Amino acid sequence: MAKVVFYEKPGCGTNARQRQILAAAGHELDVRSLLAEPWTAARLRAFFGATPVASWFNPASPRVKSGAVDPAATGAEAAIALMLADPLLIRRPLVEAEGVRCAGFDRAPVTDLLAVGTALPEACSRPGDAPRCPDPAR
Repeated sequence: MAKVVFYEKPGCGTNARQRQILAAAGHELDVRSLLAEPWTAARLRAFFGATPVASWFNPASPRVKSGAVDPAATGAEAAIALMLADPLLIRRPLVEAEGVRCAGFDRAPVTDLLAVGTALPEACSRPGDAPRCPDPAR
């Protein structure tokens, strides 16, 4: 089993279910707050690999949903700068396991850690216009 560093938004129900899936598969979790972590541009950028910049963003972020931030029109450097200023923009969870990093729960290394066919909760589980998880103090 792997040691997994799991960066989450504290209080996020979807992140809680994702942690449970990893723990049930026997992995050791080191859970950290995505909002309290002292990110640098280089360190944060390492979680996105070769994925398209638009996929780096949390589509449930209030600034993305309102149109204040347009992921499709944002370059890599600008995206990182926005995320450093407002970590709620970062697609979560950020995961590091066995030297591999990713943003989101639907790609390696997460998929490599779980059995084939495991249901992977990715999107915010609160329906429609329901209030989102509370914003914890940063």
